[in-house]
Amino acid sequence: MTFRRRQTLAAGIFSAAVLLGLAWIAHLDFGSKISTDVLDLLPSGERSPELGLVRSLASEAEARTMLFVLTGPSGAPAPAEAGQRFARELALDPVFAEVVALDDPSPRETLARELFERRFTLLFPAWLREREAAQAAAGGDAAHFTDWLAADTADGLNRFLASPEAIAFQDLVPSDPLRLMPGLVDRLKGGLALVGPDAGPAAGPTRVWARIAVSPLSEAGQAPVSAAIDRAVHTTLKAYPGLVVGYTGVNRFAAASKARIQHELSWLNSLSLAAVIAVALVFIRGAHRALHLVPPVLAATLGAWVCVTAAFPRVHILVFVVGALLTGVAVDYGFYLYMQPPARPDEDYVDKVRRLAKPLLSSCFTTVAGFALLLFSELPLIRQLGAFVGAGLLCALAAAVVYFAMLPNTFLDARPFSGGQALPPAARQRTRWVLLTLWVAALPGLFRLTWRDDIRELEIPSPALQREDARIRALFGEGADRTVYLTQGATPAQARVALERFDTWLDRAGGPRAKSVNLGPVIPTADDYARAVRFAQDHPDFPAKLRAALAADGFDESGFEPFFSAYGRFARGAAGTSLDDSIRALTAKLGGPVSLLVHFGGSRSWFVTLVSDAPAAAPPPETQTVTASQLQSLNRIFTDYRRSALWLSLTGLAIVGAGVFAAYGLRDGLRIFAIPCGACLGLFGVFGWLGWPLNLFHLLGAFLGVCLTHNYSIFSATSAYRREPPPVSVRLSALTAMASFGALACSSIPVVRALGETVALMVLAALLVIEFEHFAPLTRKP
Repeated sequence: MTFRRRQTLAAGIFSAAVLLGLAWIAHLDFGSKISTDVLDLLPSGERSPELGLVRSLASEAEARTMLFVLTGPSGAPAPAEAGQRFARELALDPVFAEVVALDDPSPRETLARELFERRFTLLFPAWLREREAAQAAAGGDAAHFTDWLAADTADGLNRFLASPEAIAFQDLVPSDPLRLMPGLVDRLKGGLALVGPDAGPAAGPTRVWARIAVSPLSEAGQAPVSAAIDRAVHTTLKAYPGLVVGYTGVNRFAAASKARIQHELSWLNSLSLAAVIAVALVFIRGAHRALHLVPPVLAATLGAWVCVTAAFPRVHILVFVVGALLTGVAVDYGFYLYMQPPARPDEDYVDKVRRLAKPLLSSCFTTVAGFALLLFSELPLIRQLGAFVGAGLLCALAAAVVYFAMLPNTFLDARPFSGGQALPPAARQRTRWVLLTLWVAALPGLFRLTWRDDIRELEIPSPALQREDARIRALFGEGADRTVYLTQGATPAQARVALERFDTWLDRAGGPRAKSVNLGPVIPTADDYARAVRFAQDHPDFPAKLRAALAADGFDESGFEPFFSAYGRFARGAAGTSLDDSIRALTAKLGGPVSLLVHFGGSRSWFVTLVSDAPAAAPPPETQTVTASQLQSLNRIFTDYRRSALWLSLTGLAIVGAGVFAAYGLRDGLRIFAIPCGACLGLFGVFGWLGWPLNLFHLLGAFLGVCLTHNYSIFSATSAYRREPPPVSVRLSALTAMASFGALACSSIPVVRALGETVALMVLAALLVIEFEHFAPLTRKP
């Protein structure tokens, strides 16, 4: 094939591939395709029920909650009317599903009316069970329960009316002689402060609680919400000049994180590419010809973007940030192909590619095979990184082979650089012994390694937002001493039974110090409700006996006619009344922070219990309850996935090693593969001696580093077969990889920085070994 024909064919293939890739990228909806949600780094079908609950809670009302604190010009709490005005203005915008001024009593009054109207369905069952237990504890005869219950009710009402608390309920007594509503308040009062401090101008700050209508991690939940807040503040300021509104919410963190990650994505990739080009220009003659290395790298990055976005319905933005590493890896094939001198003056490009095919294919396919194994990881992030890097390496090799076919001169000469070969043999020998001694000294550090998996290291820190968030949440009563428990069940009835078991355990394990609140006193179990229905049907004489007992205690029983009429309606219709309907009607009236205490619907239902001074022990499994600390849950799950990723990495390295042994034989393959493995073990030994806490991304960086440095070993071995020093292309590849990963080490995302540091140091260690360890003993021929 003539050069002109080969050039035309290669240009057509390269251009068509690039245009198709750009067309694919142009049609993507980046808002729905690219995720910044930290929970998207973990699988949606997580086997841990704790993480499943945390994910569900994060995607429901809790994540959509926004908290506002209003202050006046002097920093004092704003008037309650200002909070109510601001809440009304927010509620006018459709991006807010619910807005509650906590100083406004109307939502609490609405909930109280709903509870009162459904008191026999919701409150009477638990009251009846308590009275049965009280009679049994007193040694009473169950056959005379209705007589005892009537007398006990009348006696208890007498005592209640003599107490100061009766003043607040005196209007309810004719309709509620059983004291269902006062009893509910009494059961809840110990924990109500956990939901939020008492409202009112004299009690604390002016607060507004809101829930947005869309996900805070979507575009619609960020910029439009911020604009709605600005409009509400502007309108409220007209009536209350000097008003200051502070607020927090997941969407504020998501918007800030997205902006900073997008900034990182652009500048890290730019810095990485600039560093690679700068290193190349230093060591290559003819700066303009070195620019030919750029198109294959850009094509590899484009191919990686296309493949990962086509393979996954949603890709986390961290994949593209970490994908900056591809620049330093993809350039390897260009270096090796472009900088290998011709075997003879008239060697054709096709012959050159055929001659270099073995090391190129061996290094590429064994590395890709290792990364392909990451596709079996349970972590979406690891799978996506495996696809991104694996596809990018294949595209890099293909792009390099095709692109350089367009050039009339396919050899790029380098500036002279002898490296370790410039030293006398004796000096090289001493240097090898020094390196070996240092490596042996580093190995015991492997036993001192410590691991710290903290999901916060996946995010860019926002100290100012975190301080503001902590300040506002403290004003809403959220403190470090509060523990959140989630009690789950497949159905609301199962969740309620589990909550009963959890409450029993908490009373026993927490003791009197633990204060808690949940909606258990408001929502009865199915068994308690069925018992109450049977009681109303089997004891039609109870109203008459209660009338007599009230009269005997000096009450005018005719004054309780509203109660007897309501009880009669309940007794007649109890069998046809649906507990589920009553619960749904009640939860529909829940608003503000209380609405977060329960979730019914979908494939999982749960109750939330807030506890202060919680016991140190974890709830037993039969309670179906877990601590809903998102941070602790995700950290522990992340640790589990690190162990899983370790086994995948080891298996991947075994595949890479097997490929080397198959291509070069056991003896030579062992020497080739010893360099990357030795560099990895030595570096981690140093980490152990230094006491650096490691995480999943140090492990991932080690895997990347082994795959990279194994390429350098293969290319160096190929030269050693010809009794030549390591090719300059290997040195340039290593230096550009160090530059690329060194750019990642400048990231403000801790895990990205950890990955960049690990790989850069591994490449440096491997390069030193290659410079001073000659492969002369290799026995096979090229």
